[in-house]
Amino acid sequence: MAHVIRLTKQFSFEAAHAIEGYDGPCREIHGHSYKLFVTIKGEPESDERSPKFGMVMDFGELKRIVGEQVVRPFDHAFMLRRSPENSELYDRLRDRFERIVLLDFQPTTENLLGEFARRIQRQLPEGVKLHALKLHETETSYGEWFAEDN
Repeated sequence: MAHVIRLTKQFSFEAAHAIEGYDGPCREIHGHSYKLFVTIKGEPESDERSPKFGMVMDFGELKRIVGEQVVRPFDHAFMLRRSPENSELYDRLRDRFERIVLLDFQPTTENLLGEFARRIQRQLPEGVKLHALKLHETETSYGEWFAEDN
C-alpha cells in the first residue's frame, strides 16, 4: 500500500550579513544563529530486498546533502550582496577573512530560503521531493518556503 510520508531534519549554522541600503538597524553587519528545518516527502521504499526498505530517504543522506549545499558554505560566513557599492568592502574583507559569501541578492531570510531550496532540490534522489523549508533567523522570527507555492 503506497503512502506519502514527510520527513524533517533540523540543521543549524552561524552566519553574519548586512542588508545593503536597508533603512533600519539590519543595514549594519550582524549575525544570527540560524536554524533550518528541511522537510522532504516521498513514498517509502517498497522493495523488501533493498537496504532502504521502508524508508523515504536515509536521514544520513539528507544530512550529507544539506551539509554540502547549505551548512558548510554558509556556516561562520559573512553574506554580502554582490554590488558596485559593496565591491570595496569585499576587497578589504577578503584580504583578512576567508568565509565571505557573495550573493546576487540581498541576504534576507526570504531570499536565502529560495537559494537553499534550489541547492537542495537538485541533489535529492529520484522519487524524493523537497516539500518545505523553515529558516529561523532568531528564536521567534522565521520564514517558510513550500514547494506547492513555488
